[in-house]
Amino acid sequence: MAFSETTGTSDDYEQASADQLRMFYAAKASVNTNVDPPSVPSTIGDVHADTVARHGERVAIMAISEYQGMLQSFLVGLLGARRVLEIGTFTGASAIFFANALKRNGVASTPANGYKPIVSLDISPKFAQTARQNFVKAGISEYVDVVVGDAHESLNELVGQTFDIVFLDANKEAYRAYYDKIIESKMLAKGGLIIADNTAFDWVTPFINVSAPVAEDAVPLRVPYSSHPELLDMGRALHEFNEYVRQDPRSEVVMLPLFTGISLIRLLPDN
Repeated sequence: MAFSETTGTSDDYEQASADQLRMFYAAKASVNTNVDPPSVPSTIGDVHADTVARHGERVAIMAISEYQGMLQSFLVGLLGARRVLEIGTFTGASAIFFANALKRNGVASTPANGYKPIVSLDISPKFAQTARQNFVKAGISEYVDVVVGDAHESLNELVGQTFDIVFLDANKEAYRAYYDKIIESKMLAKGGLIIADNTAFDWVTPFINVSAPVAEDAVPLRVPYSSHPELLDMGRALHEFNEYVRQDPRSEVVMLPLFTGISLIRLLPDN
């Protein structure tokens, strides 16, 4: 599915499968005309075009799409969120959607606690610099604190702060460590939400019948679309993360089969 599901052409629609056309339709039906800032930030198309120009299409697909951005913005509104932690900035698309949604919640760029509403972690100085430039163009730079470095170390520095939404979209093999750190350090506010991206990648789903932790000799389903042996370690790690969360007595999860899988995780009462 294209990055922009809201601007498809008649040719796109006529050539789409039933599932693709349903996605196009749902995306267009999710563009609300009565919200400010708008459902789709005005600069988001430029962010994607610039990412393609700088890094190529194969890298640019790491950005969330417009529809996913609108979904995550809706969750910000639904929870009345005030602060967001991103683990994985990339070139800034998700943070732009989050910032606009926080604006709709009435969140100021410099709240009384002195912390910016969004903290976004990335290991790449190159991506961080691109994201900062995109934040200036989008008019949300005062909302986002971009922290460059290893996310494990950055999370240690954030202990004592709390967030209403945490978005996991970085090193897939570290998802469990991020998840445990956030919960054990009480970084997720009461009633908060963890959004874990890419949890049903093509290299994850063939592990459907494999127990976790995955044994060294375990054999996932042999399906043609997952024929990248170098990505099996990532698929194994995400499957183990999914099973760990599913069986964790501290939380409840529902996975949405959208894009490459989105897991919505909430803490159960008394956690």
